[in-house]
Amino acid sequence: MNLPKDTKPLIWGAVGGAVLCMALGFTWGGWITGATARKEAAIAQHDGMVAALAPICAERFRSEADGPARLADLTKASSWERGGIVERGGYALMPGSKTSNSDVARACAEMLANPASPKT
Repeated sequence: MNLPKDTKPLIWGAVGGAVLCMALGFTWGGWITGATARKEAAIAQHDGMVAALAPICAERFRSEADGPARLADLTKASSWERGGIVERGGYALMPGSKTSNSDVARACAEMLANPASPKT
């Protein structure tokens, strides 16, 4: 088969242009793969769930009869221990769930210890 002599450079130019387009798209264009999109969606879903459940946990903590005393104890504890205190108290255990979520407990403890925090 005889091809015109300009065909080979045209094909190499198209291949080079496609590679350059993909390189620019994935680095600066904001393109992502399906796996990355699923991973980011799962992270966003988890973060949204924590943001939605932490205020419920904090309200349950505050509504206890000895809430002010527990809150004073919580603020005295180190930041590393606060999530565990909330989790052991059962405040991060949501209705219908068998286990408490440690991320919700940490966010709840942060919310209780720093009420002016703009995080949640």
